[in-house]
Amino acid sequence: MTKASVNLQDLRRRIYLKAKAEKSWRFWGLYVHVCKMETLREAYTLAKQNDGAPGVDGVTFEAIETQGVDGFLEQIRDELNQRNYVPLPARKQEIPKDGGKVRVLSIPAIRDRVVQGALKLILEPIFEADFQPGSFGYRPKRTAHDAVDRVARAIVQQKTRIIDNRPAQLFRQCPARSAVGEGGEAG
Repeated sequence: MTKASVNLQDLRRRIYLKAKAEKSWRFWGLYVHVCKMETLREAYTLAKQNDGAPGVDGVTFEAIETQGVDGFLEQIRDELNQRNYVPLPARKQEIPKDGGKVRVLSIPAIRDRVVQGALKLILEPIFEADFQPGSFGYRPKRTAHDAVDRVARAIVQQKTRIIDNRPAQLFRQCPARSAVGEGGEAG
């Protein structure tokens, strides 16, 4: 008897439910799902939606689509299955900031973004199951506006206790101040 193929959405849901139901469960055998064409195709679609710049290899989405997306994804799948996939170095791009400073962006190649996206698609449901409902940072279908709305509702409900957890304040109150200088730096 052969088991029917589980589509990506169903797989992600099953992983989430298992992680939610059994907190101590250790997942194994997930790599095969990362290497599936369905997962890689969805990861490519998500990467393309961001429409980022090319990485160090100079390959663009237009070039990939001209040569064929399926061939591009099959090459990635084969490298992953043969365990000889090696990510390329990220391209560094400096963005000027105020005061003469620069912010350095690291731009991965599209092929690496696809692999990262495939890993995210498979691993995200495991971690998502552990998050608290009030956690908003870097979570799917949650925005900064949702976080602000949650705070506004809490204020209306008079849930206004504030906990100050700034490290500088913590170290100023620390009895071993001789080992830690002002501003929380070891000295």
